[in-house]
This record gives sequence, structure tokens and C-alpha cells, in this order.
Amino acid sequence: MPLTVLSVAYPFAPVGPDAVGGAEQVLSTLDRALVAAGHRSLVVACEGSTVAGTLLPVHAVGGRIDESIRAGVHAQVRRIVRAALARYPVDLVHLHGIDFANCLPPPGVPALATLHLPPGWYPPDVFAPGRPDTHLVCVSASQHRACPRSARLLPPIPNGIPLGRFATRLTKRRFALALSRICPEKGIHTALDSARRAGLPLLVGGQVFPYEAHERYFAEEVEPRLIGGSRFLGPIGGARKRRLLAAARCLLVPSEAPETSSLVAMEAMASGTPVVAFGNGALPEIVEPGVTGFIVEDAAAMADAVAAAGRLDPDVCRAAARARFSAERMSNDYLDLYARLSRRTANAGAA
Repeated sequence: MPLTVLSVAYPFAPVGPDAVGGAEQVLSTLDRALVAAGHRSLVVACEGSTVAGTLLPVHAVGGRIDESIRAGVHAQVRRIVRAALARYPVDLVHLHGIDFANCLPPPGVPALATLHLPPGWYPPDVFAPGRPDTHLVCVSASQHRACPRSARLLPPIPNGIPLGRFATRLTKRRFALALSRICPEKGIHTALDSARRAGLPLLVGGQVFPYEAHERYFAEEVEPRLIGGSRFLGPIGGARKRRLLAAARCLLVPSEAPETSSLVAMEAMASGTPVVAFGNGALPEIVEPGVTGFIVEDAAAMADAVAAAGRLDPDVCRAAARARFSAERMSNDYLDLYARLSRRTANAGAA
């Protein structure tokens, strides 16, 4: 039976195939999969988002985001969700933002929240929601293990990427690449230091969101290190992103946070580019040392691995990505879960 799924994005970042954030990219992939399978996809996301289904837009916020702005946007999201539930026969609400607890629908329809961020970043009470028929799912085994024990926590569904979009083959060029949000926990300053020690320029792609701490980090820690050919490219996506991933000697992921997944690491491997990463969170689940990249402990070891990455086989990286990181597998797992959760609720109502 066709389903109607209402997806609720983090309301401060646009959704789309080339979105900056991983959560927004995953939501975009599931939106396209729902439509392709003949289901109805409704997406609550900020203005400017690109969706395959029906966009229910949240007014975009300009300037810095403070607590009063957040509260107003959350109230707007709740109004949009209630209006959608009144208008459409929604089978399930799927929430993706770190703020999902502020945007839950009224009791009745099943709700699923994907935890895209480290468990410690969420308020503790989200793991024991008072709302009935509310379920949680992680995106990696390491993230699932780090969560508090909860009857609401379902088996993890690892992330995947649209592999066909990263089939570009280019001659490797003399630069390393880093793609991420520009904020302290992503460690871009370390990537710049490591690339300089390795004698290689680093190209940095990403967005500086309008948070005071993020803007200060860029000005004080990133900008002064843009020397020796290293450059900040700003947000990049589409064909330009794919060309850079295919041409880079390696991708650097120097995150200081316990990463729950890494779509960009998967995309790099699918492009034939090895990944050099700190072993935080799920990154050791993604990178196979000496085969598809290296897991390192500090900036000096990262610099050594940048030099060694040029000896790894791009075709081996591509084969590993094809075997492990399919968006089709991820989408099918979610669509099966949607059907199970909505069916369980329908059966309980019939009883």
C-alpha cells in the first residue's frame, strides 16, 4: 500500500542532493526514494530546499540564530506539522533535526527520529520520550552503542550515498581536500596544519553558519592558516564537488567529535579517493586502513598519511564504496521500517 510520510528537517539548513549537512542529504535521498517507489513524500524544510515530493516551507532566517529565533522557528514548524496532519492522511512522521523533540507531532501518528549527531549532543530525555509511538534510530553501530539504553531505540540503519553520482574519473592532482561545516569540532585547522607539514595545499569546502562561535573559529583558526596555496572555497556542491573529490590525492577528516557517520568519506571512496581521518566515532567503521585510507591519531600522523595516500589504489576505494555504501540499501531499509511502524499502528487501531 502507498504510504504518506511527513519528513521534518532541521529548519535552519536547506534540504537537497547537494546540501551541506549529512542529515539534509539523507533526508533528500529518502524523499527521492519515496517518490520513486510510488509513495507520497511531504517535507517540512526551510525555504530554498529542493525536494522530489511536496515542500512545506519554513521561512528562512537571516543573520545570527539565538534562542528567541529558535523558539519562533520551532513554533512555526509545529504549526506546519499540525496543518499537514489535518490535510493529508499521514502514515508516519520522520524527524531529522537535533531539535526534533521541539517539533514532535501531537500523539496519534507514529513518529521516527533519526539521530544524526552524537548521543551526548541531545537532551537526555529524548531517549525516553513521553509521546507514545515515538521511535529512535541511529546511523552507525558505534553511535548505537553510545546511546543510553532505551526501549525506543531501534536497530541502526547505516547511511548510504547515491554511488552513481560519484563515478567521475580524473587524474589525481597535487592537493588534499577537506569538506565539512566550518566549526571547532570539525578540526579544519588541524587539516590545514597537516597538509602544510606534508607540503601539499589543502582546499577547504564548507559553510560558516551564522553562529558566533563558528564565525570566530573561522576568523581566528582557519583564515590565518590559508597560506602556501591552501584556499577556502565556501560551500560547494554538484559537479564541482564531484570533480574535486575525484581529483584530490586524499580527503582529510580531522574531526574532534565522535562522528556518527561520514557521507563525505563515503563519497570520496566512491570517487576513487582515499580518506585520512581521526578515529573518532564511526570513522573506523568506514575507513579500512592501508586499503581505502588511514586512521590516525594526531596532526603529525595525518601529515605522514597524506604522503602515503598517493600509493593507494583508486579502484579499490571505488569497489569498497560500491559494496558497502549504497543509498539504495539505506533507502530500502527505511522504507521497510516505515511500513512496519505504520502497519503496527494500524493493526493496534483495528484491535
